[in-house]
Amino acid sequence: MSTLDHHALDQLFTAARTHNAWQSKAVDDSLLQQVYDLARMGPTAANCSPARFVFVRSVEGKAKLKPALQAGNLDKTMAAPVTVIVATDFRFYDKLPLLFPHADARSWFVGNEELIQTAGFRNANLQAGYFILAARALGLDAGPMSGFDNAAVDASFFADTGWKSNFLINLGHGDTTGLYPRNPRLPFEEACQLV
Repeated sequence: MSTLDHHALDQLFTAARTHNAWQSKAVDDSLLQQVYDLARMGPTAANCSPARFVFVRSVEGKAKLKPALQAGNLDKTMAAPVTVIVATDFRFYDKLPLLFPHADARSWFVGNEELIQTAGFRNANLQAGYFILAARALGLDAGPMSGFDNAAVDASFFADTGWKSNFLINLGHGDTTGLYPRNPRLPFEEACQLV
């Protein structure tokens, strides 16, 4: 496998930013599908793929989401062309006969609530990271955030599904005038160990 050039690395990591302001440019549904189709290829344990993504992009959808938002996230979320509710399907194991057909992986989870919660949360977070990188790779900007009432979102969007919201990602074409100065990151020596 070859190394990506510096332009690609900039787009995915070094020049990419968390956006808080948005251009009024629409995001096509076909592009959202491309983002998911790319992100779904990232690895998860036993290919369990527990993340679920709800693309809130209509006036009605935004109105449904609005009451759950904390004040500091209200304006930027209403202005974003798309807000993605990243959720975890805690019944993900029911899909394992399809997703991991060479073993009875479903039996590993049924009745083991601790394993369901741990594996679901961990692997959905992995998928959410892939999703942000896929969006950036396809030319979108992302603004991941918490700062909302999970219970309210779950009641409005996920009643009787087994899905639970984790965080939100505003998606679109960012307006750079809304960027804050980049915060520092820990250097290798403080965050890593070679053993």
